[in-house]
Amino acid sequence: MKERKRLGDLLVEAGIISEGQLHETLEMKKKGQKLGDALVERGFLNEGQLIEVLEFQLGIPHIVLHRYPIDTSLCKLISKEFAMRNFVIPIEKKGQELTVAMNDPMDYFAMDDMQISTGFQIKPVIATKDEIISALHKYYHVNEQYTEEELAAYSQAEEDEAPAVKIVNQILSSGVQLKASDIHIDPHETKVLIRYRVDGILKTERVIAKAVYPSLVARIKILGNMNITESRLPQDGRIKMDIHRTNVDLRISILPTVDGEKIVIRILNLDNVVKKISQIGFNKMNIQNYIKLIEKPSGLILMTGPTGSGKTSTLYSSLNHLNSEKVNIVTIEDPVEYILDGINQVQVNPQIGLTFANGLRSILRQDPNIIMIGEIRDHETAEIAVRSALTGHLVLSTMHTNSAISTIPRLLDMDIEPYLVVSALSGVVAQRLVRLICSDCKEEYEPTDMEKKLFERRGLTVQKLYQGKGCNSCQKTGFRGRMALHELLVFDDDMRSLLYNNKSMQEIKMNALKKGMLFLIDDGLLKAKLGFTTINEILRVAMEE
Repeated sequence: MKERKRLGDLLVEAGIISEGQLHETLEMKKKGQKLGDALVERGFLNEGQLIEVLEFQLGIPHIVLHRYPIDTSLCKLISKEFAMRNFVIPIEKKGQELTVAMNDPMDYFAMDDMQISTGFQIKPVIATKDEIISALHKYYHVNEQYTEEELAAYSQAEEDEAPAVKIVNQILSSGVQLKASDIHIDPHETKVLIRYRVDGILKTERVIAKAVYPSLVARIKILGNMNITESRLPQDGRIKMDIHRTNVDLRISILPTVDGEKIVIRILNLDNVVKKISQIGFNKMNIQNYIKLIEKPSGLILMTGPTGSGKTSTLYSSLNHLNSEKVNIVTIEDPVEYILDGINQVQVNPQIGLTFANGLRSILRQDPNIIMIGEIRDHETAEIAVRSALTGHLVLSTMHTNSAISTIPRLLDMDIEPYLVVSALSGVVAQRLVRLICSDCKEEYEPTDMEKKLFERRGLTVQKLYQGKGCNSCQKTGFRGRMALHELLVFDDDMRSLLYNNKSMQEIKMNALKKGMLFLIDDGLLKAKLGFTTINEILRVAMEE
């Protein structure tokens, strides 16, 4: 019997992590989470390094799964549920030996289970988690198209075995495993496309037969507690589920189109909802200034950016930072995205007259210290927010504007007295999300003349930049994960006197530049220089000023 080593000891022996990092991770990791995943999550190593150590120390080969000729007939030896849960896939059989690609070749329990259930000797090889997930979807789901005859036969069977139930479960579990933020189920004339938005980009992962579609829609409506008989009007639903040991909150939106009802399912992962402010992507200068801003006892702080730029997540992180028994925090949101412990959250309901403005008036009678308003959309809400900030409350909210400075004229357009806006505003943060270069296939390159000029125009120099080659961990995109870019406009006495004297936005911008304010493009270029993202990603979300 081979000696069974522990991963933590191997990594410390190899000098990849320190004893301190190992103990910190063991203490902090979530129940049931594997040590390797917890170390990668905390940034102490990347998946590539982890595989290298396992390969070298255990003598187990690492394979590139998509290049490997997989014997698909072996899939029936290991159940899909077991394979999904343990990130394993059988790939080859020789005599009494079954070769299994595993993400964790030190998962001895899984190996013992496979040995007992299949009756074969298990020979592990290492593959990345994303490659295994991709292969599982390809080989376990690929043939699950259903004809109308099969559907009729199935309708007699148990509900759990009905194809619509199976397909919906697969679609949701794929979404969670691919770390998608949204799942789009698009009906066309003859087929139905299943698309996933991963790191902000939509990609078609699967096509299913149109015959299954009516029962699939019905299943989703049942899950979301919606009206099954109504197919002509838009509907919304919500459900909390546990998928692959991940707590998710699903927001379901159904819209009737000419080819059928289009379904979009928003996935909110409740396990890693609220990050620390230090994990959002603020650079060193901005994070200190931002923390100083939100720790002030009063004032209005606005978060701006388009839909899907992570504004709400940043606000939640800010509330979490401020949350203590000494303060009363009340939020009014539409909808309440996540439930936060120790914070009073109110859901807007216009049908019964509970609007942002009415809710805010009631909140002010609740003796709050800190108020968070989901979004400032109209004059009434803006006025109450501004007056609350002037009467000793800290008010946090969001607005849809392109930059931090353009928020000022937007507030004035809402017919708020300029002197009130100037007195109340403490700071504005503009935020965008960019994709991170995949750490497993990152490579450096010599910047082009155009890229060098871009840096020079912003007063920066650059010798080398980075890009992702595209590997199996990142589905050949070269990107994995996202981070935020920020510009932070802090209102000081100089800025206020310029505004009181009706100076133009151009003069305000020049003053901010003199004070060392970083615009979105600057923050982006600095992050590209540090190897977090690419120039194309920055130009996609931030224009040159």
